[in-house]
Amino acid sequence: MEKVTFGDASIPGYECGDKSAPAVVVLQEWWGCNETIKRQALKLHTDGGFRVIVPDLYKGELGVDAEEAHHLMTNLDWPNAKAELVECARYLKATGSPKVGVVGFCMGGALTLGALAASDDIVAGAPFYGVNFGLFDAKTLKKPVQGHFGALDTMEGFSDPAT
Repeated sequence: MEKVTFGDASIPGYECGDKSAPAVVVLQEWWGCNETIKRQALKLHTDGGFRVIVPDLYKGELGVDAEEAHHLMTNLDWPNAKAELVECARYLKATGSPKVGVVGFCMGGALTLGALAASDDIVAGAPFYGVNFGLFDAKTLKKPVQGHFGALDTMEGFSDPAT
């Protein structure tokens, strides 16, 4: 994956794939833009032929343990992160991708739904657990979503079945 910047060169990330291919924005867990997330993005590229981008929402910082990851996630400017994801999708469309989807894991799952609701350039989303954080009104989301949640998840308000 190649390091890139977009959005007036102020938002860092990693990208690979043919610019004319449909794109997928891959969103990090609370750990940050680590090798695990980059591997997930590469798998989408290799197996699906997608152009992929992983925006680095922590700007190079990584959670090395749960305490640090929690600190990074708690201090994330959520509205700004959502705005950066809108800019990310705009960048992908402007540079050649005909369609843009978004997928995210845990914290990235919540951001997946927020970005999907906020961006006219994102056509579908697949969150792997994690919801909302007040990023959108679920009743107004009309785009395709393939949600992945655990029936026995006990993280109330974030990924439990009732939420």
